[in-house]
Amino acid sequence: MTENTQQQPASVPELPTQYAPAEVEGKLYERWVERGYFTADAKSEKPPYTIVIPPPNVTGSLHLGHAFQHTLMDALTRRKRMQGHETLWLPGMDHAGIATQNKVEQQLAEEGKSRHDLGREEFVERVWQWKEEYGGKILGQMRRLGDGVDWSRERFTMDEGLSKAVQTIFKRLYDDELIYRAERIINWCPRCLTAISDIEVEYQEDDGELVSIQYGEGDETLVVATTRAETMLGDTAVAVHPDDERYKHLVGRRIKLPLTDRTIPVVADTHVDPEFGTGAVKVTPAHDPNDFAIGQRHGLESLTIMDERGVITVHGPFQGLDRFEARSAVVGALRSQGRIVAEKRPYVHSVGHCSRCKTTIEPRLSMQWWVKVGPLAQAAGDAVRDGRVRIHPEDMSKRYFDWVDNMHDWCISRQLWWGHRIPVWYGPDGEVVCVGPDDEAPTGEGWTQDTDVLDTWFSSGLWPFSTLGWPERTPDLEKFYSTDVLLTGHDIIFFWVARMMMFGLYAMDGEVPFRTIALTGLVRDERGKKMSKSFGNVVDPLDWMDAYGSDAVRFTLARGANPGTDVPIGEDWVQASRNFANKIWNATRFALMNGATVDGPLPEPSRMSATDRWILSRLNATVAEVDAYYEDFQFAKLSDGLYHFAWDEVFDWYVELSKTTFFGGGEPAEVSARVLGEVLDVTLRLLHPVVPFVTETLWTSLTGRESLVVADWPADSGFRDEAAEREIELVQRVVTEVRRFRSDQGLQPGQKVPARLDLDGTALAPHEAAIRQLLRLQPEGEGFHATASLPVAGATVALDLSGTIDVAAERKRLAKDLAAAEKEKAQATAKLGNEAFLAKAPDNVVEKIRTRLAKADEDIARIENQLANLPEA
Repeated sequence: MTENTQQQPASVPELPTQYAPAEVEGKLYERWVERGYFTADAKSEKPPYTIVIPPPNVTGSLHLGHAFQHTLMDALTRRKRMQGHETLWLPGMDHAGIATQNKVEQQLAEEGKSRHDLGREEFVERVWQWKEEYGGKILGQMRRLGDGVDWSRERFTMDEGLSKAVQTIFKRLYDDELIYRAERIINWCPRCLTAISDIEVEYQEDDGELVSIQYGEGDETLVVATTRAETMLGDTAVAVHPDDERYKHLVGRRIKLPLTDRTIPVVADTHVDPEFGTGAVKVTPAHDPNDFAIGQRHGLESLTIMDERGVITVHGPFQGLDRFEARSAVVGALRSQGRIVAEKRPYVHSVGHCSRCKTTIEPRLSMQWWVKVGPLAQAAGDAVRDGRVRIHPEDMSKRYFDWVDNMHDWCISRQLWWGHRIPVWYGPDGEVVCVGPDDEAPTGEGWTQDTDVLDTWFSSGLWPFSTLGWPERTPDLEKFYSTDVLLTGHDIIFFWVARMMMFGLYAMDGEVPFRTIALTGLVRDERGKKMSKSFGNVVDPLDWMDAYGSDAVRFTLARGANPGTDVPIGEDWVQASRNFANKIWNATRFALMNGATVDGPLPEPSRMSATDRWILSRLNATVAEVDAYYEDFQFAKLSDGLYHFAWDEVFDWYVELSKTTFFGGGEPAEVSARVLGEVLDVTLRLLHPVVPFVTETLWTSLTGRESLVVADWPADSGFRDEAAEREIELVQRVVTEVRRFRSDQGLQPGQKVPARLDLDGTALAPHEAAIRQLLRLQPEGEGFHATASLPVAGATVALDLSGTIDVAAERKRLAKDLAAAEKEKAQATAKLGNEAFLAKAPDNVVEKIRTRLAKADEDIARIENQLANLPEA
């Protein structure tokens, strides 16, 4: 299996009777950190294995989504460390521009101040103070979860090294004409007063109104429908499809725009769907991205009609009104002129909101900085297409290509004060100078720096290499780049993953930032519903850790982690995982009390019982299976496989089958003690990456060695014994069948029954004592009367039930059950024989009746068998 290379002291500590996670986990984690187990060495000759953590926001706290992904990353890195890799799991945090600025602005508001009262420099200093005092709460929670990260390399997207990386790549992109400044439509938050990225827009179904408005006069009229009537004040055209016969006579002509003294042209554009609504759409280039594109194609004017706070700035009667007040006022004015053709209220439609403050987003024409993504996105797509980067599961590749192959230029400027300030200076005579980290910024009268900061995703897009010291060619960068795995949720494949791919390939001369993108699903509640505060189903994982221990939370999350698939989780499942930890604990205590050892080599197979050989064969098969599942990121399958191997095969079968051997003593007991020690040693190693705390405590007690964190990962020795596996399968069949019969007869599990076992000539003969022990079967003794005889697996088990059950009462109960099953069968048979019913009934209803019939047949056969095996009353 494995070579035990760590030193073993003579004495082995005694385990407490119960496992208490709260008394173990904190102290154990600090011991791991103090001993430097998680600190990577760039000078090591070991092969590297690198994962960078998706940096949580400095404002954040641990939620189940974090706990889920961190558990999986920790499992990967712990296993690779045990396999002999120089493992780096690099932690850090994102400065989270808008979220953090909002936190500090809320503090200031409580003091009756705004950021403008402080000024930019003092406000930024205040944010840094907030970060030191309140930020990074999640880092302590990561320790609680057991994250084996290298704390000596912790990074922050606003620290000095990462800021240098940001300025360096901005300068390079600018010099390569891949960064430019232009006026375009962006998502604008009138509350945060900044452009925001697509990922920061949350769409929800809102009740609004759809009004149909008549434009033009007489024969030159068109009807357009809109949910944002106030924007008509900025209309500069009406668009129709070029092939729409209804409007061909109007294309190229100008019509009257209601409520204004302007006329606007009718233009023909293929973007318009002639089948939708009236087939005519209003065009407001300054306040809608599609309209902006139409405006660009037709040379239309872009009229901005509201300021950064969403207040109308044009047309006297509406000037000074908030956009929503203006909406009602505009509709009222149009109605008074007879221009409202139709109104639909409420009209439920999808509306974008700022994810931070929930304000309705306003599309806005604005001067911003942009990344020209064309060549960068092409490289990001090619890296996956040519196999340098693998996306797992593979079917997620299509979503990745859909994004990178159709990516629009990226707006990277934000109108905030907290963040990386854009390194561009403007001179008094229109000069524009981009400054790199080693350049002197222009000085003198009239020179000013751009006031915007960069989108948070700009700096986090550099994360895989900036955290390793880039732009310097550091030992860390040489050793640990490219990283091995990026494990993250499929929901940010478009935003973060694609940006890291673009920047990594650009900055690192074509070296990919990671070799595998392992995409996970999202955590949901036990009914599969999205977790949301509004639904009242959000769970704080720390509460579950307090109640059941961190291992229980980790194991539950890993056991639900099928690649790319959402993960339902409920408290009952965490309780079950806690029970599993307790089961491991109790089994290891039993092993220690019975002399289980890891000393010396395993005995020769010839000295082992079939039970010993069977469990070692199953153990090696499990090692091979777990390794295969790890390589395929099948965390659910490997966790479930380990659960059933440990609980079912080791604890419920091997330990129980071996009890008679241990009680008998002598050489067989010594052999089984060594085998049990080996099985637990390897099983605890296999479980450790997912449940590190309980396994560490048990393994060090069992082996007396230093730590599982730096122990060897088990290897499949190749030992298989199919004959032993078949032999124990026979034992399991006998025990299972007799247990089922006992249960059917209403016997309690611990109730002893006289029995005669006819096992001669079968492979079961050596296991009679174990079978009797497991089934609570007494020797037959005097006056034995076989009232039931069960042929199973080539053997016969005869039971004397005469003194254990009320035969008359049992026959009466079974007769009643049989009558009910026969009635159910008759009803189902009648329905399935009715041609008229079958012709009308839905397929699912017919299938349910067929299932009921099959179940009734099974019940009848089972009950008749029970009656046949009962003694005469």
